[in-house]
Order: sequence, then C-alpha cells, then structure tokens
Amino acid sequence: MGLKEVIKNMVMKALNIVPATDNTISIREPLSHNMNVLRNRIWYRGDPSELDQFFKQIATDDVGKSRFWAAVPSTDSSIRKFHSGIPGEIVDKLADIVIADLDNIELLEQDLWDEIALDNKFSDELLADAIKDTLIEGDGAFKLSVDEEISKYPIIEFYSGSDVDYTYKRGRLQEIKFYAYYTHNKETYRLDEIYGKGSIDYKLYDKNNKEVPLSKIPEISHLSKVIFAGDFLMAVPMKFFKSAKFKNRGNSLFERKSDNFDALDEVISQWIDAIRAGRVKNYIPEDLVPKNPDTGAAMRPNPFDNQFIKIGSSMKEDAKDQIDQIQADINYTAFVESYASTLDMCLQGVISPSTLGIDLKKTDNAEAQREKEKTTLYTRGKIIDVLTEVIPLLINTTLKVHDNMELKFPGDYEASITFGEYASPDFGSVAEVVGQAKNMGIMSLEQAIEELYGDTWTDKEKALEVKRIREGDKVIDEPSTWVDRFKKGKQENPEDGEDVIEDGEE
Repeated sequence: MGLKEVIKNMVMKALNIVPATDNTISIREPLSHNMNVLRNRIWYRGDPSELDQFFKQIATDDVGKSRFWAAVPSTDSSIRKFHSGIPGEIVDKLADIVIADLDNIELLEQDLWDEIALDNKFSDELLADAIKDTLIEGDGAFKLSVDEEISKYPIIEFYSGSDVDYTYKRGRLQEIKFYAYYTHNKETYRLDEIYGKGSIDYKLYDKNNKEVPLSKIPEISHLSKVIFAGDFLMAVPMKFFKSAKFKNRGNSLFERKSDNFDALDEVISQWIDAIRAGRVKNYIPEDLVPKNPDTGAAMRPNPFDNQFIKIGSSMKEDAKDQIDQIQADINYTAFVESYASTLDMCLQGVISPSTLGIDLKKTDNAEAQREKEKTTLYTRGKIIDVLTEVIPLLINTTLKVHDNMELKFPGDYEASITFGEYASPDFGSVAEVVGQAKNMGIMSLEQAIEELYGDTWTDKEKALEVKRIREGDKVIDEPSTWVDRFKKGKQENPEDGEDVIEDGEE
C-alpha cells in the first residue's frame, strides 16, 4: 500500500467518511428510433391536427402529458392550437440554399453521367428530396437497382431513415437493408432488400416478424439472390449529423428542438386566443338580448359575430337599459417578447433568423447582414462537407453498376463537385479591403487578383490580368487586340521563362 493510500485511509477514519455506493438507475426511452423519426416527420409536415393526435398518443409520462400539443382542455371549450410552420421552413430553406449553390459536377465520363443524371432527375428533384429527408429523419441511403424494362441506365432512389437499417462490423459498413411493405390478402408483409458487397438478397417477413417465403406476394415471387462483379455496395448512405441516442444512426435537425417548437406553438396559440378573447364584448340587459325568431328563446352568443354577455335588468328608479361595450387591454409587447425569445431557442445553432426573413432590419448594411448569416453558414458548411464525399461516391458506384449492365468489369471513377459561395461580401467591399492590403505592401499583385476573382476566373485569365496591370497604358489602349493575341499565342519559353507571342509581336 502506497503512502497516498495510507494517508487517505487515515483521513477517512478521522472524519468517519462513509464511501458512496453505486446505485442502479433505470431510464426508459420514451420513443424508439422509428417513433422518433415519425415525430420529426410530423413536425416537418406541419399539420396541427396530426401534431395534436401524435403527441396525445405518445404522452405516457408526466413530461409528455405536460406538453402543449398533448394537453387536453379541462372544459368542453375548444382551444385553437396554432402551428408556426418553422420546422418545415428551416429544412426547405437549407435544402434550397445548398442546391442553389451546387455549381458543377465534373468527371472524365461527363456525357454518360449527364445522361444517367437526367434519366433519374438527379439534380432537379432526387438530390433536393434526399437532403430534406436526411435533415428531417437523420439519415438515409441512395439505392441503385437495375430494371431494363424501365431504363437502360441504373435507377437511383433515396430511402429515408425510417426505411433503412445498417449492419456494421468493427465500425465498417457491411450491409444496408432497405424496407418495402406489401399487402396481400389483407395481410401486411415487409420485404428486406439486403445490399451487401457484391450481392443483393431478399427476405420477406410477416406482421409477427417471422420470415416467410417470397411466394407469399405474387409480384415479388420472382426475386432471388443476385451476385454481381465487384466488391462494392450498390448503395450509398448519407447522414449530416451523428446521433447521440442511436448507434450508427444520424441525427435529425429537429432532434433537440421538439420542445422548443412545442413552446413556440404555445406562445402563438396563447397570443391568438388572447386576441379572440379580447374582442369587444357587449353587456346587454336581459330584456334586450336577441331572440330566436322561431322560438322566442334568448340566443346564445357567437364568439365571432354577436358575442355578448347577458345581465339582469335593474329595478332602480333611474335605471336605464342600455348596451355597454368593453374591450380587454391585451399586452402585445409581452407576447412579442415571448415569441422572439422562444423563436431564438428554436433557431439556435441551426439557422439564422435573417435567412428565414425574420427581423431583418432594413437599416442593416451588407456587413451586418452577413454577420447574421453565420449560423446558416456553419450548418450549410456541414451539409456541403458531407455532400462532397457522398456525391462522388454515388457517381462512382452508379458507373460501376452501369459497367455491370454492359457486361464489363467495374472500373474506378473519380468525380469532383464544386459549390459556390453563400452570403459572400460584394465585389466593392472585397476590392476595398484587398486594395488597402496591396497599398500597404502586405499583399502581392498576384494574390490580390486571386482574392478578387477566386474560382470565377481561370488561372490563365488571372495571369492575363496581372500582365495587363503591369504593362500599363500600352495594354489598356488596345485591350481587345492584345488579349486576342495573348490568348491565341501565349507560350512559355523554356529558356528564359518569359511569355512569347506566336506572331512575334510584343
């Protein structure tokens, strides 16, 4: 026993410290992965009726029952539950920003890929829907299949997280399972399409999760295990964020925002309810209450057109039967502040309010607006980082499948993808900053041109601009002739490294 242990025991005996014991704590997850995905999908759909039904059915604990969408009024009076629509707007806007910034996809087999992409509507619909589904459900996978009756090219489909599962071995992806559901003789079956390396297998399960023969469903009875050339998966998974709750699964954009969305809807609903309750109320003496023309009975007030409160007639000598109108004083400022604070919680770490067109002051200059877009830039950057890996892998896999269709051994294909800039400074602002750096002598002319034009100009065009600036007036006087000669005849002299014009003119 070391000296430290001896001293520790002596201190514990002197202070009579009783060591803590490890207690077993059981925590039950309120939602499975599938139910979690369904909740996120319903938030995106944004139908108040669906939200009300879903949260009332999953409210099995005190936390669930206390949520706004799960709450049940204590009286028969109805409460209008209002949905903000923010979850759907967030996903749609992020997907639109990423797709709009997709500049180009380049590879040697450009014509072939363009035909395949056009056949699958890859850039127009498929990729945008895949990004949205991944943001909503956390992950998904592109599935490639061959059906020459439909197309002579590989068919690309995207399955979202609710219809996909993965098999990993020591952190390496081994299989991707795609789920499809069929109904036959009033029974529902689940088809598992198991995509492994070099093979595709099919298994059918009944409602009790028991495997049954494929012949149970006539339309898929012809399916059998497929072996193809090449050690690769005919599928490509995609996830933008890693889930902390479910191993090897992706994290939805809504994962930690469900309660924030619920609170925002509660604030808005209270606001709308206060406006409805704060309408002008008419206090009408009983003798003046509107009567039903058919029965003569006093009419009940309608909250929209003739809301009133009946009061008894006064028996005082000077009493007058008159209608009094009173309207409640609604504290709009408090509601606006609550709305703004709750909305901030919904958007924190996800997207900037200005991206959604919220509270973007017209007096803000361009720099202030770009500062507000930083959160959007971070989220967009994360999505683009994943897409720059997934899309080239998908193209490589697609062309390998096409090689198999052409009875050729699958090759390896490299593709590059470029995205444009979002919320970048305008040219005038960049020119001012770069010009100051150049005048201070801390930036070369070549670097100044690079900062000004970046990827929008080729290296040849940048070199030409540098030469034009250094040549001065001689070039500027006749720019078109000089540029034409430069573009046609520029060569590099291996002896002195100077540029030479083919026609011999300087």
